[in-house]
Amino acid sequence: MPKQKTHKGMKKRFKVTATGKIKHKSAFRGHILSSKSAKRKRGLRNDNVVVGAEAAIIRMGLAPGL
Repeated sequence: MPKQKTHKGMKKRFKVTATGKIKHKSAFRGHILSSKSAKRKRGLRNDNVVVGAEAAIIRMGLAPGL
């Protein structure tokens, strides 16, 4: 059987913590930042945690590298 490959797009966007949680960067931080308030941009700096079925799908995509 061929080996299962890591999904390279997921590898670039998500990180698995030591406890198995999936972290990702916040969206809406790329450009057009002048129209966003400082409070909103400050909140978007933090990483978020993926939960539920989406986390399971991402974990499967990253599986060979875990």
